[in-house]
Amino acid sequence: MEGVLAMIFLFVNFLLLPDPSFSLPLCTDSTAPFTLNTTLKFCPYNGKTCCNSTDDTQLQNQFKAMNISDPGCASAVKSILCAKCDQFSAELFMVNSVTRPVPLLCNSTTSNSSQSREAVSDFCSGVWDTCQNVSILNSPFSPSLQGQAGAPVNSNFTKLTDFWQSKADFCNAFGGASTEKSVCFDGEPVTLNDTETPSPPNGLCLEKIGNGSYLNMVAHPDGSNRAFFSNQAGKIWLATIPNHGSGEALDFDESSPFVDLSDEVHLDTTFGMMGMAFHPKFAQNGRFFASFNCDKVLWPGCAGRCSCNSDVNCDPSKLGTDNGAQPCQYQTVIAEYTANGTASAPSLAKSAKPTEIRRIFTMGLPFTGHHGGQILFGPADGYLYFMMGDGGGVGDPYNFSQNKKSLLGKIMRLDVDNVPSAAEIEQLGLWGNYSIPKDNPSTEDGDLQPEIWALGLRNPWRCSFDSERPSYFMCADVGQDLYEEVDLITKGGNYGWRMFEGPYPYTPPATPGGSTPLNSTNPISPVMGYNHSEVNKKEGSASITGGYFYRSTTDPCTSGKYLYADLYATSLWAGSENPENSGNFTTSKIPFGCAKDSPIQCSSVQGSDLPSLGYIFSFGEDNQKDIFILTSGGVYRVVRPSRCNYTCSKENVTAVETPSPTSSPPSYANQLRSAYGSLVLLFSSLMFLLLCLL
Repeated sequence: MEGVLAMIFLFVNFLLLPDPSFSLPLCTDSTAPFTLNTTLKFCPYNGKTCCNSTDDTQLQNQFKAMNISDPGCASAVKSILCAKCDQFSAELFMVNSVTRPVPLLCNSTTSNSSQSREAVSDFCSGVWDTCQNVSILNSPFSPSLQGQAGAPVNSNFTKLTDFWQSKADFCNAFGGASTEKSVCFDGEPVTLNDTETPSPPNGLCLEKIGNGSYLNMVAHPDGSNRAFFSNQAGKIWLATIPNHGSGEALDFDESSPFVDLSDEVHLDTTFGMMGMAFHPKFAQNGRFFASFNCDKVLWPGCAGRCSCNSDVNCDPSKLGTDNGAQPCQYQTVIAEYTANGTASAPSLAKSAKPTEIRRIFTMGLPFTGHHGGQILFGPADGYLYFMMGDGGGVGDPYNFSQNKKSLLGKIMRLDVDNVPSAAEIEQLGLWGNYSIPKDNPSTEDGDLQPEIWALGLRNPWRCSFDSERPSYFMCADVGQDLYEEVDLITKGGNYGWRMFEGPYPYTPPATPGGSTPLNSTNPISPVMGYNHSEVNKKEGSASITGGYFYRSTTDPCTSGKYLYADLYATSLWAGSENPENSGNFTTSKIPFGCAKDSPIQCSSVQGSDLPSLGYIFSFGEDNQKDIFILTSGGVYRVVRPSRCNYTCSKENVTAVETPSPTSSPPSYANQLRSAYGSLVLLFSSLMFLLLCLL
């Protein structure tokens, strides 16, 4: 018998060898923890957790079935069962890819002072002292269950002393210390005391999963593994995103777009469809929105009020011409469309109607550049945010960005769920069919147009909300001559243009629209950025492309970093905030490579092994929080560092790639792309790059 127990102990201790990865939030099914709005009823977990209400009920029923009479032991066992809900449950319950029925219990007797992350409690000894003589039905502490996921349980009442001869034997089997490479359970949710300065990633590994050239990507609001992609010409496609490691590319039929709005969209070097947004309840109501440019000479439905008007002390007749266009010949538009009626439910829709349901916004543009155009819904408030540039012209000559009555050079915040009356539109001087959120900054600053959320931007090119901290609203703003910046956008914030270009004072070459005195405002400095001299410029210029905070578990060494890029130089940066929530960022360039097993082969920069991405238009984020890079050369996804031979000490190279959520409905089959269509897309995209953001 002693020989059998000794073999069991050796086997158990073998299973308890430290996993070769640093601790990071991960559930036992290899998915990322999610955030609950309420605390679970049985297990005391809120915030990030690996359990939903169904899991919580199942654990409660399992606990009740144990029929534990001793209150102290019952409390300890309950906490052990509930550790399945911990955001670090994969670390607690899995060793060498084998699932344990009991988490690694903190045990000071196994602590090594050179490895210990902090003082280790003796929770394991406490469990033994409390429960050793207490009967438990279907005990999880049976030796036969060690390392055997799903093994049959003993249906009789048992005590710890029925299995283990001593506390030392018990804690040799179930105990362990918290080190820099593992965590243990001490009866409470796991917390890490990590105050080290964050280090930049060793390298960003990419795989190419699409050949198309797109300006926008939006994850499907139904939470599936699908996303919408749009191009500058005005087409939107619904694509299925392949699982990591599947070797597959984006799955959609390019000849059958979800919707084609190209009849309304004016496509030219600096014009086209700039943004799209799907209502947070799209799966139920089928509502979505497109932001695009139109030409009122070619389409009567394009007509709108000119942004150069008497309210902002601007005379359109004095603007002159811009590239042959008359002032406000080109307009920026937000329109609403629907997928209702194309399927039994909007979430099942594979197409939508190209006819406008409602015109949300129309405004004439003074020049042919700097009109931003991105739209997105705020994750916390459900309002539509609209990014607008200063309208063009060197140095914002009419000072639109600082003019509180102008919507140029602003970020707007609109309520598209409540339709205003005609009287409200006229009274407030609105530019379309939307309401004003009651807490917009104009309630505190009566000089501001009611739509305005923030001001003082030159040409915001790609903004995003942090999926873990919705209050972190990041926008990249394209510079003039010296500096490209990233701003942390706040309510009513003024970001300085044209008084400042990033951190530098700026003097415009001409000021027909007047100037704003420096001492009349308190501009907010950028939190990240780079000088033009820092980039290896392709086109003799620089232009920033904003990205996302990386919140996926795919590349744990990039976790929490803000990724952004330069459009022309194909440089990538990672911004690290330290301490967290301080707004203090340090940035560094990130090397990047292409996985050798990329589903679509990456082309290389001539004379090197570096991937040639082309021009970096935008970033995207799917429902798994994976990050995508949209370029003139195709669609790339950030994948595990080891696939590019990058060293990431936090990566568990033996882990299975995290599967994507199930697609609903099944996706289209992959089909060959039209060579002619691809050439047209590439040509228009390159022309767009040459003039749009300068």
